[in-house]
Amino acid sequence: TQAVAATPVSGGNFKAAGWSSSTADTLDPAKASLSTDYVRCCSLYNRLTFLDKDGVTQMELAESFDSKDAKTWTVKLRKGVTFHDGKDLTADDVVFSLKRHLDKAVGSKVAKIAAQMTGFKAVDKSTVEITLADPNADLPTILALHHFMIVQDGTTDFSKGNGTGAFVLQTFEPGVRSVVTKNKNYWKSGKPYLDSFEFIAISDDSARVNALLSGDINFAASINPRAMKLVSGQQGFELSKSTSGNYTDLNIRLDMDPGSKADFVTGMKYLVNREQIVKSALRGLGEIGNDQPVSPANIYHNADLKPKAFDPDKAKFHFQKAGLLGQSIPVVASDAATSSIDMAVIIQAAGADIGMKLDVQRVPADGYWDNYWLKAPIHFGNINPRPTPDILFSLLYASNAPWNESQYKSEKFDKLLVEARGSLDQAKRKEIYNQMQTMVAEEAGTIIPAYISNVDALSSKVKGLEANPLGGMMGYAMAEYLWLEA
Repeated sequence: TQAVAATPVSGGNFKAAGWSSSTADTLDPAKASLSTDYVRCCSLYNRLTFLDKDGVTQMELAESFDSKDAKTWTVKLRKGVTFHDGKDLTADDVVFSLKRHLDKAVGSKVAKIAAQMTGFKAVDKSTVEITLADPNADLPTILALHHFMIVQDGTTDFSKGNGTGAFVLQTFEPGVRSVVTKNKNYWKSGKPYLDSFEFIAISDDSARVNALLSGDINFAASINPRAMKLVSGQQGFELSKSTSGNYTDLNIRLDMDPGSKADFVTGMKYLVNREQIVKSALRGLGEIGNDQPVSPANIYHNADLKPKAFDPDKAKFHFQKAGLLGQSIPVVASDAATSSIDMAVIIQAAGADIGMKLDVQRVPADGYWDNYWLKAPIHFGNINPRPTPDILFSLLYASNAPWNESQYKSEKFDKLLVEARGSLDQAKRKEIYNQMQTMVAEEAGTIIPAYISNVDALSSKVKGLEANPLGGMMGYAMAEYLWLEA
């Protein structure tokens, strides 16, 4: 019966609700910035590669990715792939799609990552050559990011969603909904299973769950732990939990007081009760973090790196050594950073027990990322999953990182980053990344108590859902792989 249950069924209209939307919603993959954008782009377009449930890079529109030096890459494309308008996929489409990210006028969200690609050449109709400024063995994995979807050569109007993907666009109302229908000429045999897929956004957790329970939708994405009780025990519905690398972190800027005192930072790391944060702040929906961004979902995760144990006495010792015990220290938290207020209260209570006064300043979600994140001396952040350590470290910990949350600077770290990036030796890269994770955990001013689990609520008729390192909803690509039980 399990084998029968696992056999995909064709047909049916699938309706899902995400948690965020905006009038700025877009079908231009380069500009995608919200989960709602990713879900729609994944249904309409394909990438050269994609990440499977184990975090392993698989080929999609590319048939192969080859390089002898990690600097010049030859990409062979699949033959027989067509766009929704009937045009064949060629090397020119790939060159156009990748070069767009370098054009400032496009406003690509991955412009900094794409900047390493300096040369593009259509060798023939199904072969592309990509040249990098410096060697990077991660290129096939980087191109699995949602923004690197392949669009048709010359496209300027993205309102039609003309891609090579599993679905064809019928309706798109930014900030409201989208409706796509099965691509009957899809190049992947047998897929998709669904006849149509409608995606809307319901920002309120309880309202999203209630829409599921009333039968208005089949799938409620990323529900709050508090809303789980509404689903638990209800016949015909279930919860799907996955941990893919999303985390909320406490950032202590090392270039400002009190973070400029190393003992204060060390004291804070001992003051964080990780077990209690997972149990109380996250309602059990998380895995203990070890103060570095590469999660257990990643093949390069350093499992031997143990998190600092909760030790108030050691924390007190370091606060005294820093000369700060008894002083009032502001900590900025907001609903904008998932569960940060609950985390802050737990840390504040632990501080009060040893005479450390942490003044939790709760600020509005609106404007938080512009006004407080990266700016306040002590504040919370929330980081979405990224597929490679190189992307995480380049974005967050390199000396010139655009989102260097604690202003961590290390010449040694920067050199290791370049060395790992250029090596095609996987064992060597694993060794370097393990060392870098240890450096971040011990030297940076970021405290990552836990990797947060994503929980989706769904009808029991929805089948085929799996976890993915790129995030919830199967890395936002679920529509192509799910089916509805008859």
